[in-house]
Amino acid sequence: MQKKLVLAATLMVFGWVNAQTAANDSIELSRDLEEIVVSSTRMGGKTSQTAETFTADKLEERNIGVNLPYLLSGTPSLIVTSDDGLGVGYTYFRIRGTDQNRINMTINGVPLNDSESQTVFWVNMTDLAASMNSVNVQRGVGSSTNGASAFGASVNMQTAKTTKNPYAQIDFNGGMYNTFRESVKFGTGLMKNGFSFDARFSKVNSDGYVERAFSDLYSYYASGAWYGMNTMVKLMAFGGGEKTYMAWDGIDSTTLANNRRYNPAGHYIDDNGNDAFYDNQTDNYRQNHFQLHASHIFNARWNLNAALHYTYGNGYYEQYKENRKFAEYGLPNFIDSLGNCIKKSDIVRRKNLKNHFYGGVLAVNYTHRKVNASLGGAVNNYQGDHFGNVIWVRTYNQSIPQDFEYYRSQGNKFEANVYLKADWQIIKGLNLFGDLQYRYINYQIEGINDENLEEIPVHEQFHFFNPKAGISYTNSGHTTYFNFAIANREPNRQNYTEAGLNDLPLSERLYDYELGYTYAHRLFFIGANLYFMDYDNQLVLTGKYSDTGAYLTKNVKDSYRTGIELTFGVQPCSWFSWDGNITLSRNKIKNYSDWVDDWDADWNQPEVVANNGQVLVNYGTTDISFSPNITAGCNFQFDIKGFNAQLQTNYVGEQFLDNTMNAAAKLDDYCVTNLRLAYTIPVKKVLKNLTVNIQMNNLFNTLYVSNGGTYSYFEGASGDFSPSRQKYMPWYYAQAGFNIHAGFSITF
Repeated sequence: MQKKLVLAATLMVFGWVNAQTAANDSIELSRDLEEIVVSSTRMGGKTSQTAETFTADKLEERNIGVNLPYLLSGTPSLIVTSDDGLGVGYTYFRIRGTDQNRINMTINGVPLNDSESQTVFWVNMTDLAASMNSVNVQRGVGSSTNGASAFGASVNMQTAKTTKNPYAQIDFNGGMYNTFRESVKFGTGLMKNGFSFDARFSKVNSDGYVERAFSDLYSYYASGAWYGMNTMVKLMAFGGGEKTYMAWDGIDSTTLANNRRYNPAGHYIDDNGNDAFYDNQTDNYRQNHFQLHASHIFNARWNLNAALHYTYGNGYYEQYKENRKFAEYGLPNFIDSLGNCIKKSDIVRRKNLKNHFYGGVLAVNYTHRKVNASLGGAVNNYQGDHFGNVIWVRTYNQSIPQDFEYYRSQGNKFEANVYLKADWQIIKGLNLFGDLQYRYINYQIEGINDENLEEIPVHEQFHFFNPKAGISYTNSGHTTYFNFAIANREPNRQNYTEAGLNDLPLSERLYDYELGYTYAHRLFFIGANLYFMDYDNQLVLTGKYSDTGAYLTKNVKDSYRTGIELTFGVQPCSWFSWDGNITLSRNKIKNYSDWVDDWDADWNQPEVVANNGQVLVNYGTTDISFSPNITAGCNFQFDIKGFNAQLQTNYVGEQFLDNTMNAAAKLDDYCVTNLRLAYTIPVKKVLKNLTVNIQMNNLFNTLYVSNGGTYSYFEGASGDFSPSRQKYMPWYYAQAGFNIHAGFSITF
């Protein structure tokens, strides 16, 4: 039914679009006005060479329904992974070993990172790439003009620009594991009255590679803009909703070898003693974004961009929990008919989140001769309500209020920043760049912690100064550059809620050094970037328990990431190109110590009561977890008279699951190759063109694992802490083998 409605709407739109007049000659001015929106959030000048830009065409080529991280694959030092094994549900990426909550992400200069977790949940915005004009990935400490600190990279997205002419487009893709994407979008182009309108609706469904890891997703984008002689006002709304079956738990090594698609989530034993799975072990969330932008060009030197934004999120996840203590949920024990004290039972719980994020950004830009400068800032406020309900208890002889609430807490975060950045051409070819930012954060958490049902009062303030400077020299295609930056980052919500009141986390600091060289020729290009990222008080998982049994993160004083990123590209003729990259790195923690459980032969912990049954082990200098020493990628592309073929290969080296460098807690290296074939048929009547495509992922059926975790402990005679006695219990997230998808795109 949904597919029929989408098709009907598209046909109506097509008839309306064809009735519109062509855009006037002010389209170029409208594009200039739109470019102002992101000009201050992307690193300017010629000093920033560690960036990759994905255009709308490049994103569309790869878009078969997977989330945005998978469309960015091939970026130097970038690794992607997913819970469902296909990249449709929960997906993640790392850059230089840095996870998403340390990567600054914006859309049109507006912060996208969640204020509390500091990450981005791409599953809430499926098919976002279909409404993007470009995505810029800046490695290292990028321009964190607004939002979370850019500890590993910055990802700056710009939504679609106004087109010259009206258009309509239908996209459909289908493939293995019942994966389908349907999308319809249209736009008026720039009309004679200065207005333009664009809209998109997408639906993505998949069963997932992992058992029961289904995704039921939708997203939308709508915008209306007015362009005057020197002014643009643009209102847009985008977002979506998701329902996904959980695939968060991973599987152990034995299960990986025997049934790598197995999903333990929702497992329980039914009344007949049989294995069963809870039907509604799902994550459910909706997120809506609203942005109002205004840009004005005063004269050839001065322009301004201002924006207001509001984001609303609401949802929950539901879980079946076997044999859980009533005390964990604020429920009293009871005496059964035989006089026994019953303390445990199976429970179904919901954890809810409702949040509001709003604020404004402002930037004034100056361009004159050899100087480009921006002065701006932002004020943002976040309010988040976290609460949990017990909705069912298997065995309980007392009355439970409907949707019994067992915890509630509020997170409030206010932040403001101001910045000044400038790019100055001293002489021809020689450029200086400077960026000064001050950032203030006030973060408060009040209420009951969901892990231990205790108060979690957090009242923290931060004052951060984040400078960046660079110099570059360009001559006859050769460019040499050096950048230095300092970035500061506050702890996220989990860092606080998992810590004891007497062991609160500290903010992190990063000193980033980037030295590079590029050469661009008519037929080829080469590039090399050396980086050294020196961390102070980086937060890492240590394995230590809190007083209530929760694992803690802890600041490690000294750690670093250093490496070299090599890039190349060759285009000997108009129809063939080859490009690639390789990153070689060292990622180390100096003098790393870890708290480890000490279990005797009977799984008791009698001798180290003072530290909750744990012992402190020093491992010396170790590799940082999830940080391979080598990543590489290459892409072959053929374009011949409407036919396009792309063969892309990505390689990821070995990675450790924790910071102890034990071989029992390690991900093997893997190499994955994807092949895309597409043919565009020009149509003179009715349609503009028709494109058919086939995407073959994991062409050689590599059975690989891209993510995981581990738990370690000492086993045996108490007091013996030799490495041979330390045991590991790793878990893994298997990714899909060979899978194929096909589809078409029709443009009116």
